[in-house]
Formats: sequence, structure tokens, C-alpha cells
Amino acid sequence: MPSSFTGKVAVVTGAARGIGAGVAREYVRRGGRVALLGLEPDELKSLAAELGDAADWWEADVRDTDAVQSAVDAAADRFGRIDHVLANAGIAAYGTVRQIDPGAFERVVDVNLNGVFRTLRAAAPHVIATKGYVLVVSSLAAFTPLAGLAPYNASKAGVEALALAYRQEMWVHGVKVGVCHPSWIDTDIVRGAEDDLPSFKAIRGRLPWPANGTTSLEECVEAVTHGLEKKKRRVYVPKGVLVANLTKPLFSSAVAEPIAKRLVKRTVPQMEREVAALGRSHSAHVPVTDAK
Repeated sequence: MPSSFTGKVAVVTGAARGIGAGVAREYVRRGGRVALLGLEPDELKSLAAELGDAADWWEADVRDTDAVQSAVDAAADRFGRIDHVLANAGIAAYGTVRQIDPGAFERVVDVNLNGVFRTLRAAAPHVIATKGYVLVVSSLAAFTPLAGLAPYNASKAGVEALALAYRQEMWVHGVKVGVCHPSWIDTDIVRGAEDDLPSFKAIRGRLPWPANGTTSLEECVEAVTHGLEKKKRRVYVPKGVLVANLTKPLFSSAVAEPIAKRLVKRTVPQMEREVAALGRSHSAHVPVTDAK
């Protein structure tokens, strides 16, 4: 059995399902121990039971500074150390800026951006003590903003900037910090959006590779776990997302604008109609750590 994480401990937020749960399983399979943080106690308890003595769980809302701090400190006490942190918790809401409920917009930013800040702040003394590694989950969306997903795009771009600043701050402490940029992964958050919004699926189908495809959860978990093991600066899932990073100025330039205009002329009104028809106060949340 692989043992690359023997003696190591990871804190994973958004651990109840999807990427977080998959990475937790793989981390334990490779000899490590994991602290599972999230807001779905039944799922967290089940996963911890599956992983045995190598795992424990804490119900913690990343929107709550005290709850995050308490959970991270309790995990350090329980396992004696923290070597890796995967700041993974995230949600999505859709609808155009003029349409989306303000509370939904603010909630996405609070979970996806402020929640990462709270996680990094709470974990800092523990990873400094072990000269550890932190991997922050951003997204392909940080490079390729799409109409109708403004809160998700903004929060993931902000997360990248936050992680890069935190990386510089941690240099003096011997802690390495990486940023993960998954494309569309076969998880609840993508399946839910495509089920709710046919226009979203249509828009994705017209985008250039890799934005027009879906990557398996297994491939994503392997890439993230490899990033944790090697303390990578960047983790792209799939690797072609690197191209989106390198071509980001072109994507938002006047050269690409005519193509984007043609794409959204029909799809944005259609998306607004679909969101309105959902009857969810013009917003929809797909939980990763949040079951509410």
C-alpha cells in the first residue's frame, strides 16, 4: 500500500462529498490521517467511520470564524500536528447580476473567499510548526469568467489572489502554498447546474477545450493528492487548464469580445428565464459543505 503520507495529518474543508471526500480517502489510503471539516454531519460521520481511526470529523461552518478556529485547533489536538491543509469548501449560485438575490451573491463570496481566509488564518500556526503545505482550491473560473456565474467567478478569482498573497507571507516560515484550478469536475456542483440550466450546458459546449469538457472525480482526486504530496505551486485539473491561465489576457481582450457577444446574446436571456423558472428567489445553491 502506498505510504507517502505516513505520519502526516491533513485538514480538509468541504470534506463531506466530492473532491474533499475523495482526497480524504486517498490521503488515508496512502498512510495519512485526516480531519474532516464540513456542515453535513451525517455524511462526515459516515466517511469518518469508513476511514476508521485515521479520521475524525468536526461540524464547522466556514462562514463562522470561531467555529473554524475551534475545529482546526481540535484537529491539531486530536492528531498532534497538521501537515497539510486542503481549503476546498465551496458553493455556487447562478443568475445574472441584475437578477440574482443579493443574499445569494454574498453567501457565495462568504463561503468561497472569506471561508478560505478563515481556514488559512486558523491553520497558520499549525502548518508553521510543521513546515507544512496548504493547497487552496480556486477554479478554471478564475481565468474564464462566464455570464450568469458572477459570484462564483469573482470568489474564485479572489481566492487565487488570496492564496498568492498568503504564499508570500508563508515563505518566511518555511510553509509552501499552492493553488488548485479544477475545470468542470463530475461533482454535484456541476451536475446540478447542468440539470437546472440547459443554457449552462449549451454555453459550456461552445467553449474551447478544456472548458467544454468534464473531468472525472477520480482524475481530480489523483491530481490534488499528487499536489499535496509534491507541495506543488499550481495544480491544474486537467493539465490543459494551464493554457487558460496563460491565455487569460486574450480571453478578456477586445479580440475575443465579438465571439463572446455572439455567444451570450441568446444564452443569457435563456439563462435568466431558466433561473426565474426554478423558483428559488432567482438563485440556486449547490452545497459542498453546506446542507442548508
